[in-house]
Parts: sequence; C-alpha cells; structure tokens
Amino acid sequence: MSMTDPIADMLTRIRNAIAVGHTSVAMPNSRIKAEIARILKEEGYIAGYEVAEADSSGHKILRLRLRYVGERRSKRPVITGLERVSTPGRRVYTKKRDIPWVLSGMGVSILTTPKGVMTGQRARQLGIGGEILCKVW
Repeated sequence: MSMTDPIADMLTRIRNAIAVGHTSVAMPNSRIKAEIARILKEEGYIAGYEVAEADSSGHKILRLRLRYVGERRSKRPVITGLERVSTPGRRVYTKKRDIPWVLSGMGVSILTTPKGVMTGQRARQLGIGGEILCKVW
C-alpha cells in the first residue's frame, strides 16, 4: 500500500512517540523528512537525528532522538504541538509578507521554498515565499 502523505506520517509518528514518552522514533527516510529533522534539530525541538541503513529491504531509516525537559517524573516534551498545513489535496502557499507566525514567534513554521526547506523566519530574512509544510511549537 502506498503512502499518500509521508510528511503527515512523520509528524504523526513524532506526536505518538511523545504521547507515550519514547526517547526515539524511527521512520522511512526521504530528503524532505531529513531536512525537516535538520530544522527541528537546529531549532532545539529534538536532540538529534541520524539516517541509518535498514533491514533486508535496503531502504534507509530516519531515526529521531526526542528531547524532554525536567527530571524523571516531571519530564515534559519540548515539542508540545505539530500541525500539518499543506496537504497533497490542498496545497498552501504564502508570499513573503504573509508567512504566518506560530504562537507569536514561540513556535516555528517550516516552508519549502525555491532555495530549499527552511523556517518561516529565515524565509522572511531572504524575502521569499513558498509552501507551508507544517507548524511546530
């Protein structure tokens, strides 16, 4: 069975892993998922990520190490919310002046632009718009 929205699958896997308190989550790799993981690492939402060889199928696996704050019983995830904005059935594009703020700057929007995958803040600095992939806070 083919997957119609691999980015939504990635966000759902992260959301589910955080809900049960896992320290890492694995998923099939793609370039766009690796770029989203890079941005999440740069912004401090995850502890790290790696692309590893998979099982006998030969497909690569993207493994994210999730980040938590606090001590053992009171640990809370750094990521409190993930939202997919643009879907295969409804693409959402934005101009440079209309790039949305997430929680008044406390979160980050991830865009794909002609210059690559980047945060909304970086796209504003470069003065370019693009497709809004997701929002993270």
